[in-house]
Amino acid sequence: MALKFLISAVSAVSLTAVSLTAASITAASLTMASPAFAAARGAPDSFADLAEQLSPAVVNISSARKVPGDKAGASSQLQRKFSPQAVSLGSGFIVDPRGIVVTNNHVIDNAEQVTVTMHDGREFSASIRAVDRETDIAVLELETPPAKLPFVRFGDSDAARVGDWVMAIGNPFGLGGTVTVGIISARNRDIDAGNFDDFIQTDAAINRGNSGGPLFDMSGKVVGINTAIYSQTGGSVGVGFAVPADLASVVVEQLLEHGETRRGWLGVSIDEMTPKLATELGFERPRGAVVSVVRPNSPALSAGVKPNDVILDFDKKPVNSVRDLTRAVADTTVGATVPMTVLRQGKRVILRVTLDRRETRVLAGALAGPSSSGLKASGLTLERPTRNVIEAFGLAADTDGVVVTAVDPDSQAAIVLQPGDIILEIGWERMTRPEAAATKLEKLRNLNSGPVQIYVQRGELLFYESLRP
Repeated sequence: MALKFLISAVSAVSLTAVSLTAASITAASLTMASPAFAAARGAPDSFADLAEQLSPAVVNISSARKVPGDKAGASSQLQRKFSPQAVSLGSGFIVDPRGIVVTNNHVIDNAEQVTVTMHDGREFSASIRAVDRETDIAVLELETPPAKLPFVRFGDSDAARVGDWVMAIGNPFGLGGTVTVGIISARNRDIDAGNFDDFIQTDAAINRGNSGGPLFDMSGKVVGINTAIYSQTGGSVGVGFAVPADLASVVVEQLLEHGETRRGWLGVSIDEMTPKLATELGFERPRGAVVSVVRPNSPALSAGVKPNDVILDFDKKPVNSVRDLTRAVADTTVGATVPMTVLRQGKRVILRVTLDRRETRVLAGALAGPSSSGLKASGLTLERPTRNVIEAFGLAADTDGVVVTAVDPDSQAAIVLQPGDIILEIGWERMTRPEAAATKLEKLRNLNSGPVQIYVQRGELLFYESLRP
């Protein structure tokens, strides 16, 4: 089976897919049944009033880009005008009567032209205001919005319960204004889509083209943004996933205010607590996040965090898993000083940490786009560990190897590498120059030799990974 992002595609656009294994849906995400019995509330006699009220604020989105391989430098205007285009179809919803539309980033990624079609058939050109690839959220703005646009508001997804009724409205297979209903099937799903996985699972029928459309609760508030389905065929089998509103609303607010996200950064690599370690520490069940690496020049180092510390809470929020800590840190205001409780050698220690900005310290290379000085290979931007690179990624002064300064999020490399990683070996061959690494990867790709083993340093952690060039 495969997890499929919900774009309906025409021409050369293909459906993006990533694998979903049983391990991807973590034990922490499973909701245990209560021994108590409660009477189920009946379904509404009709969803018609709600659908009629909400549909005008839901839009269809088509985005066009040139087909890969077109001659971008064509000399003839006629050639440029009639060069073939790939068209993606998706959904979105209006959150501001001034013409602000929210959708998925993968609906409009690399688009040269975006058209928004209203429920009543009116079409408007839209510009891309800002995007966040990590949560797959994009904000559009209608270029000539009419007066009195209908709009909807985000609701409280944390209050949504498994078993609650929900309604999806969108543009599956280009069939705009399609309404489906179901329930919330699960919460807090981790589907290996990114660092901030916290998906709502629903059995409301959603298909390709529903991407970016809203998932409503019965009060008419948006509790999620429909993003992916789990399916063998690409059609709905009743397992869909939506970005929760509590996460999406924060991202949208930052994109509108700053044109980018501003997430907190702690500067640690963390692992889940194992059942064995939980037993040794006297816990009834695994909880907390185990620190494996403390990055140089990081807020964590300044606060006194040490490897093997177990982070139990952050800013008074309990940390039951790695995702809890990742989300809590990201949601904290950059520059804020907050308390953090760690378990160290059996004793609880309260530390105070002042957060840096994640995009600046970790994702600077990826968010700023391709580096002018770095070499590109296999979805990676590779550079020498110059002083600027060392400072940008908080690396040790004596760093030796090839530094990954950016990773194409759509590449195979994004599965195993991140900006700031240091490649020490490729196929058992020592790497000290970006040129040698790029040449090696290119040669292996041309030979179609399959995955190659690479030796990577991430902070103080050393590990082998398989990379498909």
